Amino acid sequence: MPAAPPYLPLMIIFEWVVGVLFGAVLLAALARRIGAPYPAFLALGGVGLAFVPGVPNLELDPGLALALFLAPVLMDAGYGTSLRDLRANWRPIAGLAFGAVAVTTIAVAVVAKLLVPDMPLSACIVLGAIVAPPDAVAALSVLRHVSLPHRLTTILRGESLLNDAGSLLIYRLGVAAAASGAFHVSEVGPTFLVGVVASLVVGPLAGLAFVAGMRRVQDAASTIVLQFVAAFGIWIAAERLEMSGVLTLVAFAITVARGTPGITAPRVRIISYAVWNTAVFVLNVLAFVLIGIQIGPILERLAGADQLVALALAGAVFATVVLVRIAWVLPASGLPGLSVADPGRGRLRSAVAVSWAGMRGILTIATALALPQEFPHRDLIVFAAFGTVLGTLVVQGLTLNPLLARLGLEDDDPVGRETGRARAEAYQAALDSLDAADDEPGIEALRAELRGALAEAEAHEEGRAPESLPTDGPRRRAITAARDTVMRLRREGAIGDDAYFVLEEEFDWAELNATPKAET
Repeated sequence: MPAAPPYLPLMIIFEWVVGVLFGAVLLAALARRIGAPYPAFLALGGVGLAFVPGVPNLELDPGLALALFLAPVLMDAGYGTSLRDLRANWRPIAGLAFGAVAVTTIAVAVVAKLLVPDMPLSACIVLGAIVAPPDAVAALSVLRHVSLPHRLTTILRGESLLNDAGSLLIYRLGVAAAASGAFHVSEVGPTFLVGVVASLVVGPLAGLAFVAGMRRVQDAASTIVLQFVAAFGIWIAAERLEMSGVLTLVAFAITVARGTPGITAPRVRIISYAVWNTAVFVLNVLAFVLIGIQIGPILERLAGADQLVALALAGAVFATVVLVRIAWVLPASGLPGLSVADPGRGRLRSAVAVSWAGMRGILTIATALALPQEFPHRDLIVFAAFGTVLGTLVVQGLTLNPLLARLGLEDDDPVGRETGRARAEAYQAALDSLDAADDEPGIEALRAELRGALAEAEAHEEGRAPESLPTDGPRRRAITAARDTVMRLRREGAIGDDAYFVLEEEFDWAELNATPKAET
């Protein structure tokens, strides 16, 4: 029998990737249907792949794992971060992002040392740093299905954004200590402080330079490619210069978010958002698949007694991260500075919600995959990390929605009020801009449409955004009729595909003028 061609393994991997992505789409659809975080289903899918025969045994270069999985996710999260909201809630955010991470790391390290006495303390600390930071992607995929107070959502977003920096610092110090066999704070402290300061300076400067350069780029494909190049490039450069990749990239993304809206064309912005949402989803899929298919080989390498130790360690670490978060958040509900709720507005219920929204996700997986192959007890650490991710996503993720419904937390909609006020001012400014254009054709039709929009905005005194503007319904009906007509002409052969696609794009842009429909 002739030998297989050299390209066959890559073809097999490609076939598996295609199948996995298709399966992930189905799992995500199921998650949306029941109001659960899609990472929970991805974790279950990863477990399933671990026991499927014939799955390619892929191992990612540890040096690539953090850059590949974290850079785009941090860029996306940083871009959507509100500096105003971070400043307004900095105390509870800092308490969760740094205090809770540190306490969780120590607690997990103690538990790991008790269960596996021969595990070096540095390795125990690394395990604690890996599982300490919660993941906002999982929590927020649930929170958008319920009416949670805006402040709690802000705190969870801010925690997820900043806890990466603290946990990665501890993680890297622990990895370095395990490699060298010793660790001295006096040796790394000054370097760390310089790196933090440099990150907070270089990140914004790089963001300003990026914004200035993007003024010359209007092509959608080039713009999006440069965004990804910037995300990976900033991360790599920060790591090479011994700065914090997390802080540098987050500062860069926040700066870019403040500078690009005025120079980015609407068409490019819409396409960019869609591409980035897809990229974050695909990265989550690949991360869960890569760690899931490592579970089978890990169990094979562990003997019978070691398998029991691995299961016990994973269960104990999972219980520890859940209990420590509860123990950290609930007592703080009575402290004005650290409470996650506004005074007098259901502090305890808000604390319960935040304490149960501590699912682990892609950061835990990425840092576990980034461990060197020769790291002490790597198999146990990876197994415990995945067990913690799986446990939090399944147990907390699938029960968070019912819990929030039972707590009865309601959003007083500050975003809606601000949107309502801004909408009225914006439409008034739009009308004022037409005062000097009375002689232009079609001006009265446009003025009438804007007056209707202004009246609709002013009619909502509580500030809640209207579901649609007065002309949206007729606009959509008219465009639907136009689409039906050109589709009929195409079927009849009266027009060709080229003409059809020109008209289709024209109608797409016309429909984009209507208010976007809310997600269901």
